[in-house]
Amino acid sequence: MSVVELPAGIFVSTENASEQATFTLSEDPSDDRRVVTVPSVDAALAELHERLKHWPQAAAVCDDVLRAVDPGGPTRAGVITESLAYSTLQSGQEFARWLAERGPARMPEIPDPVVAERDGNTLRIKFNRPSRHNAFSTDARAALLEALDVARYDTSVDEVVLSGNGPSFCSGGDLAEFGTLRDPATAHLARTRYSPALVLDALTARFGPACRAEVHGQVLGSGLEMAAFCGHVAAAPDSVFGLPELSLGLIPGAGGTVSVTRRIGRWRTAYLVLSGHTIDPATALAWGLVDAVG
Repeated sequence: MSVVELPAGIFVSTENASEQATFTLSEDPSDDRRVVTVPSVDAALAELHERLKHWPQAAAVCDDVLRAVDPGGPTRAGVITESLAYSTLQSGQEFARWLAERGPARMPEIPDPVVAERDGNTLRIKFNRPSRHNAFSTDARAALLEALDVARYDTSVDEVVLSGNGPSFCSGGDLAEFGTLRDPATAHLARTRYSPALVLDALTARFGPACRAEVHGQVLGSGLEMAAFCGHVAAAPDSVFGLPELSLGLIPGAGGTVSVTRRIGRWRTAYLVLSGHTIDPATALAWGLVDAVG
């Protein structure tokens, strides 16, 4: 077995699939969840080296969290572990550098960021910030939780469908809002005490595949993380999937280290975060990230 050490103490296997490595790269197709197929192993390693050299703290914390979280264990414990690590990075120099590079940002006021309607016993919930590709914001989180509470407390609801208006399902957290909470501890409490991830997980435990996400366009960051908690994920052919948080000096913070890892394993989850690459619906289906394409 050939193992390559990259910056941030990330070890990548380039031959036989490895349980211990962060992931294994191969130029040959593989159904093994530890293996990611790439056009060129050498080119992938070179790209990863440069990327991890730029974001070593976030990369190391990502690897730590993915190894620490038990995707088969209690969801709340995993979400709390992830959030504490996320808050640590919010206090770090890499996130501070990204904020400085971004500069001042203004959050647009968009009414009704989430809309919901009853269709018989089905509750249909849609992200509704189409001009921002349904980028997830604090007001969207509050509105989503309010809508999900209908399914939590109304026993006549037996199906929940999560989707998005406009060109995308959800493009992840709204970057204009990042860094606006007054401190990482407050942010941690907001993420874990008002968590759509935990509610979606509970609804999936109750409804199974009848708690489903219908995704299209950009399915990135928190959008992917929330969808992955649903019991069934159906993807349109134009869907694009990814976890871009490393480029902000962060890791997934909406439960993705639990939900995505449950579906595709920690190795391919690590690859999505550390490489920053997106995948298409065919790959997402083959990996088990989605359940249907069409």
